[in-house]
Amino acid sequence: MASYEDRLLRVLAYIYEHPAGDLSLDTLADVAAMSRFHWHRVFRAMTGETCAQAVRRVRLHRAAVWLVQSDRPLKQVAADVGYPSLPSFSRAFQAAHGMTPGAFRTRGEMLPPLQNAGQGDYPVYPIEIMNQPTRRLAAVSHQGPYAEIGKAFESVAALATSRSLWPHITGMVGVYYDDPEATAAPDLRSLAGVVVDDAMTIDAPLEDVRLPQGRYAVMHYKGPYSGLAAAYKHMYGVWVPNSGEELGDHPPIEVYLNNPQDTAPDELLTDVCVPLK
Repeated sequence: MASYEDRLLRVLAYIYEHPAGDLSLDTLADVAAMSRFHWHRVFRAMTGETCAQAVRRVRLHRAAVWLVQSDRPLKQVAADVGYPSLPSFSRAFQAAHGMTPGAFRTRGEMLPPLQNAGQGDYPVYPIEIMNQPTRRLAAVSHQGPYAEIGKAFESVAALATSRSLWPHITGMVGVYYDDPEATAAPDLRSLAGVVVDDAMTIDAPLEDVRLPQGRYAVMHYKGPYSGLAAAYKHMYGVWVPNSGEELGDHPPIEVYLNNPQDTAPDELLTDVCVPLK
């Protein structure tokens, strides 16, 4: 089993690291060091997706992030995620997101209409103070831009499937240790994890991580993950200074309430939880 896990993790990492490269079934089978006649069946059985579905999803997620968070021309975004032409990229993106890449960029992070927040125009989402429970995570570390943590989540999900851990899993959580406004993108530290019960044995490469219980400011965000950066700006730039609350000594976490593999981007639900004293 470990050998197949290693092959799967190696292929998932390759897809994330080479979105514009040759990600054909033959290439991915070579990365896995396995016959193409068998590799696709192994990949599908261990992930629930075909190789082509996984490649398309990763490419279009990377494109969505770059459309919102960079000024790359549309043609360049298409090339950077492996599409030979802007029309072919536009068709694939519209099928996944329900709008063209240009319309998605124009809307950007403004999922609901922007409201004047007093210290900048940021999207406003409901925030409430809630007690959060202790959580035990089986997690994989990620270093680099937060928008690329998807590779770590893919690894966690693949390991959970190959080890038949899903009956022990009750949620999916990301932990974000550094401020992206103060830390260089390659140095950002984060964790991708699933919430598990105390009875589960956690073996490498999964890490056993405990998140503390306590009071948190919880922002209920709805929409594509590419819009979370603007939501954080409202939380930290507007809500925190006006709340009268003091922040706790623990990084923010994101609790993902539905699955991006079977949920439209606009319907994704994320609770952004910032600890309070």
